[in-house]
Amino acid sequence: MKRTSSLMLGIACSLCVQVMAQSSLREATKDLFLMGVAVNNYQVNGGNRAENDLIKTHFSSIVPENCMKSSEIHPEENRWEFGPTDKMVAFGEANNQAIIGHTLIWHSQLARWFTVDEKGQPVSAEVLKARMREHIHTIMKRYKGRIKGYDVVNEAFEDNGSYRRSPFYRILGEDFIKLAFQYAHEADPDAELYYNDYNMSTPAKCDAVVRLVKSLKAEGLRIDAVGMQGHMNMDSPSVEAFEASIKKLADAGVKVMITEWDISILPNPFNHSGANISDRFAYNEANDPYRNSIPKDVQKAWNKRYTDMFGLFIKYHEVVDRVTVWGLNDGHSWKNNFPIRGRKDYPLLFDRENNVKPVVNQMIKQANKASKKLKK
Repeated sequence: MKRTSSLMLGIACSLCVQVMAQSSLREATKDLFLMGVAVNNYQVNGGNRAENDLIKTHFSSIVPENCMKSSEIHPEENRWEFGPTDKMVAFGEANNQAIIGHTLIWHSQLARWFTVDEKGQPVSAEVLKARMREHIHTIMKRYKGRIKGYDVVNEAFEDNGSYRRSPFYRILGEDFIKLAFQYAHEADPDAELYYNDYNMSTPAKCDAVVRLVKSLKAEGLRIDAVGMQGHMNMDSPSVEAFEASIKKLADAGVKVMITEWDISILPNPFNHSGANISDRFAYNEANDPYRNSIPKDVQKAWNKRYTDMFGLFIKYHEVVDRVTVWGLNDGHSWKNNFPIRGRKDYPLLFDRENNVKPVVNQMIKQANKASKKLKK
């Protein structure tokens, strides 16, 4: 009896795995776009088997949440910390996932030494160019042929379309972006190269990025796609505004990637948007109303918000090359602390116990329906 029970249990588990695989986001979107997720060091180190299984099952692409940012991978001029990124790349390869590098040049989470001399003063233009080139070349050559593409430059524009006055811009002017793309293509001519930014549904910012794309192309530089960060609230951006920006970018001759996607369910009385990590607001209970549970009507509205946006991405699947959620489950999400520390948010597709939220099945149905139409 014990042997029979064990056999039946094994068959049942096998069937469960097959059903899960057939109804995963990864499987449902395979004819539409890559379905990605940001992973952390804990996960790629095998810290939680349930999380690892979800990542393997539901996602065809991974991007590191933090380990490739300069403060992590290159904390001192002559010191590199490749260990976490090596493990992330190996993890993706083991699971046959497209690996995305994030990010090569960014003003935030920037290694302290990168743009200053030993006295803390800004370095010369020539020194910064050399440092940028060495940083980009070292990373991209190490992972050449293993990483599909990179966010070469991240968040270089303000919402009004002006250049952000980052240390890179103050020393090199707007040419720092062109230089970064030039160095990246030199390092790995086969890697895809992306520009990535938040609030891309803002017309002035999107227009500035379109001008950048056209400028890079006019100079013969490679740019394959623009990442539209998807840090969203319940009321913004609108589907219509996001759609308008997808069209503008596609018309500029690049693919679109939906990156860093999450939808905060919490109130937004300060009308905050985007991902400027220096933005902070004071905590109060009125802005943290769902610590114990989420009302059914609010959860229903959140589900619809996700499926409405996912439907938009599916509509433009010929242009949208990848959709990446910024984290696996609610417990790991940065939105619990941004822009207000200590809040309890529920912005992702899996809950704190790694249970699949009902919205995932709705998204799978959307993707399956679209895929069937493609095959007719």
